[in-house]
Amino acid sequence: MTVDVTEFRDIYPFEPHYLDIEGHRYHYVDEGSGETIVMLHGNPTWSFYYRRLIQAFKDSHRVLAPDHMGCGLSDKPQDFDYTMAAHARNVARLFTELDLKDVTLVVHDWGGPIGFHFALEHKERIKRIVVFNSAAFPVPAEATFPWRIRICRIPLFGDLSIRGLNLFAKMALRWASARPEALTPQVRAGYLTPYDSWANRVALLRFVQDIPLGPEDVTWNQVARMENSLSELAHIPMLIVWGELDFCFTLPILDRWQECFPEARVERITDAGHYVVEDAPDKIIPMMKQFVEDHPLA
Repeated sequence: MTVDVTEFRDIYPFEPHYLDIEGHRYHYVDEGSGETIVMLHGNPTWSFYYRRLIQAFKDSHRVLAPDHMGCGLSDKPQDFDYTMAAHARNVARLFTELDLKDVTLVVHDWGGPIGFHFALEHKERIKRIVVFNSAAFPVPAEATFPWRIRICRIPLFGDLSIRGLNLFAKMALRWASARPEALTPQVRAGYLTPYDSWANRVALLRFVQDIPLGPEDVTWNQVARMENSLSELAHIPMLIVWGELDFCFTLPILDRWQECFPEARVERITDAGHYVVEDAPDKIIPMMKQFVEDHPLA
């Protein structure tokens, strides 16, 4: 399946690159040269989410942003292992195939557990970490997971709402941004075009079904083990940038990050929501550039 990016090509002007994974195309952006930055997106976004960060860093760095299988410009196989661990294996494949080293890892939403799962197994490849609103541990009890996402896990209702009506991606543009009225038709098209049919929304549903809300969920034990191992990454410089108006990843989750990484630099953006990179790129870009400058590679 080829996604027509014509409508938003001028704000996402990147040449496509692909890996073959189990006979399916795994798309990634690969721009610039120099020190490497890898950006991992969440659900229901894709590498389009990072377009302004890619533009800002590609003249000084090599910037890569893969689309998780089933997302963005990657293929959308109907029978695939759409779990956190599988997505992390795909990231490992990208790192191995391209021999990526001394990487600044950038994560958001599902990119958090996927990226930290990878980083814990390949610590030698990671030199800096930038965290946007996400988690790499079970959600703290005081951070109640929103009902708007919980109901999407109800059998049949989830299929109908996410795959049938595309409500998850559409409503995210209203709920996840602190300024949805500022999202132009072109930007909205960029987020929605890859998910234009029942078949093309398979990963959106599978991500929701994989959310670790309790011990009965497959991924719960994996993120619990991940939490117990996070101290192994404490030596890596970390920048945490948090949109305080996030309806999903609320402030108790930020508190947990700070408990796990007390040395991390934390920047709160009071007027940004879950789509913090969409809401505040002009604030985030200088923060990231200063962070990279303050932590040069040895």
